Amino acid sequence: MSRIALVDDDRNILTSVSMTLEAEGFEVETYNDGQSALDAFNRRMPDMAVLDIKMPRMDGMDLLQRLRQKTSMPIIFLTSKDDEIDEVLGLRMGADDYVKKPFSQRLLVERIRALLRRQEAGTATDAPVSEENKVIERGNLRMDPLRHAVTWKGRDVSLTVTEFLLLQALAQRPGFVKSRDQLMDVAYDDQVYVDDRTIDSHIKRLRKKMRSVDEEFSAIETLYGIGYRYNEE
Repeated sequence: MSRIALVDDDRNILTSVSMTLEAEGFEVETYNDGQSALDAFNRRMPDMAVLDIKMPRMDGMDLLQRLRQKTSMPIIFLTSKDDEIDEVLGLRMGADDYVKKPFSQRLLVERIRALLRRQEAGTATDAPVSEENKVIERGNLRMDPLRHAVTWKGRDVSLTVTEFLLLQALAQRPGFVKSRDQLMDVAYDDQVYVDDRTIDSHIKRLRKKMRSVDEEFSAIETLYGIGYRYNEE
C-alpha cells in the first residue's frame, strides 16, 4: 500500500481528497502546513507527496526545495487556477507534475497512479532485461534503469522519475531528435494531459542537475520549434 502525503492548509481539501485516496486503497497522511510535513518526513518519508503552494509556516516551494535535497520521490503541486508562474517555477524546482485548483479528484488519482507506476517501473530490481531497462553508456553518461542510477564522468546525479525517463529517451538514440509530443508520451500516461511548458521545464531542471556535476555539460541540445536531441561526445 503506497503512502501519500497531502499538504494543504485547506481542511476541506485534506478531508475530501484523503477520503477519495483511502477509498482507492492508499494510505494517506495529512498536514496543514509545510513545516509540520517536513518534520514528519524527516522521521519517515512517504512514497509520494501532493503539495499546495501557498501555506503558513513553510510554503510548498520551500518544502519542495528542501525535499529535493534528500529524495527523488514523486511530487505533485496543487496550483491556483490562473497562476502559471507557480506551475513553471514548481517544475523547474523539481516537481513531477501539477494539478490546477479547482480540480477533479479523479484526475488527481490518475496522476498519482501514473507517477507511482513510473516510480515502481524505474526502481524494480527484479524486472526482466529489456530495451527499456538496459544499462546505457554514452560517452561520459551511464544510466542504470533497474537501479534508477545516473552518473556523469563517474559522479552521481540524482534525478526524479520524470527527469530520468526524459534523459533515457534522449540517450537511447543519440543524434536523433525527440519532439515534445514524443517526450510527453515517454514521461506521462495517455490519460494525463500536459503541455509543452511542462516538458521544457523538466529539461531545464535536468540540464541544471547535470551542470551541477559538470559546468560544461551540453549533451542535450534544443532544436527550437522541433524538440530535443542528445549529442554523444
